[in-house]
Amino acid sequence: MKVLFVSGYKPRELNIFKQDDPRIAFIQYALHQRLVTLIEEGLEWVIISGQMGVEMWAAELVLDLKETYDIRLGIFPPFENQDERWPDSYQAAYEELLMAADFAQPLYKGGYKGPYQFRAKNKWFVDKSDGCLLIADDAFPGSNKFFLAEAYQAKNYAIYTITPDDLQEAVTEMQMSDPDYWN
Repeated sequence: MKVLFVSGYKPRELNIFKQDDPRIAFIQYALHQRLVTLIEEGLEWVIISGQMGVEMWAAELVLDLKETYDIRLGIFPPFENQDERWPDSYQAAYEELLMAADFAQPLYKGGYKGPYQFRAKNKWFVDKSDGCLLIADDAFPGSNKFFLAEAYQAKNYAIYTITPDDLQEAVTEMQMSDPDYWN
């Protein structure tokens, strides 16, 4: 696998309302575990649409991993200015990610025109990647369901997930690695 699309829930779907929420560290830890394994197996690119939440947290992680690994980040929003209605703190973080990415280009010129742009985005990511890594829960698919519907139609498309159980395992591992945990 050379190109991996990473996605998952938006912050509100996880009841995360601040960028410094401590649960983000657990999500990034779980993503880190999976991404490092894939990078060591030959992954070259992580691509995202740049949506708030898992995608932005994954992008931050990839930028950190670039210090150790030969990995590149591509950001392909469905249209220009997708962040114009986001909170200011997310807009600033998104702009920083766009500047730090190895490649960034919207799929459609101009702003939002209609839901067809999101459908086209999902198809584009399936066509341009070898597989995906999603933070997902079958019991609560949330916005993931639209991408998954497209991914399930593709042949030879790898779908990796990080489930709530995987996230709980990440929490436990992080807590147990803290020396104060054992006191």
